[in-house]
Amino acid sequence: MSRVVGSSVLALSVFAALSFGCEPAKSAPPAVAKPAIDPKGPREVAILAGGCFWGMEKVMREAPGVVSIEVGYAGGKSTSVSYEDVSSGDTGHAESVRIVFDPNQISYTDLLTHWYFRGHDPTTLNRQNNDVGTQYRSEIFATSDTQRRAAEEVKARVDKSGKWKRPIVTAIEPATTWVRAEDYHQDYLVKHPDGYNDHWLRDFDF
Repeated sequence: MSRVVGSSVLALSVFAALSFGCEPAKSAPPAVAKPAIDPKGPREVAILAGGCFWGMEKVMREAPGVVSIEVGYAGGKSTSVSYEDVSSGDTGHAESVRIVFDPNQISYTDLLTHWYFRGHDPTTLNRQNNDVGTQYRSEIFATSDTQRRAAEEVKARVDKSGKWKRPIVTAIEPATTWVRAEDYHQDYLVKHPDGYNDHWLRDFDF
C-alpha cells in the first residue's frame, strides 16, 4: 500500500503495485443486496487482521449487518504509531479492520466463518500473497471471552473442513490496542475502485 498523500490515483496505485506487490482483485461472486441496518439494533465490535487492510475492509464491508468499518493497527503496545512505523514490522501491530456490526443480523461466528476465513488466506504465516511481514499476519483480536471461544471453535471447524489444504495459522489473542489508520487509508477501495487489491471471497462452504 502507498504512503503517498495527495498524489493522483494512478500514481498511488502504481506505487502500491511496485512497492508492496498487491495484485489486482480476483473475480468474486456478485454482491447480494444487504438488509437495511436497524438504527436501534444491538452493536458488537470485531477486530480482525488478514493482510493488506484495504482489501480486508472491502471484503468485510460486504457482510450483512455491518454498521461501520474502519482500518487501523491492532496488537502492538503503542497507541501512537503511523503507517510508516507499522510498515517496519517492528511495532507488533497488524494491519486490521475494526467492524461494528448488528448481531441480530449476523452472528460473530458467521462473520468469521463466511467472511473472514473465506476473505483471506489464513494458512500463510506473517504474509498475505506478496505482502510479507508480521504486520500482514492473520489474527483475530477477541473483545471478550465469548468471542475468544467462538473464534477458537470456528478456527477448528475451518481447519478440519480441509477446504484450505494447509493448516490454519490464524492467531487468536485478546483485543488490546487499537490505533485508527490515517484518513487516506480509510475507504481506500471505495475512493479508488480500480486500486490494487489482493483479497476476494473464496467459494467455500464450511
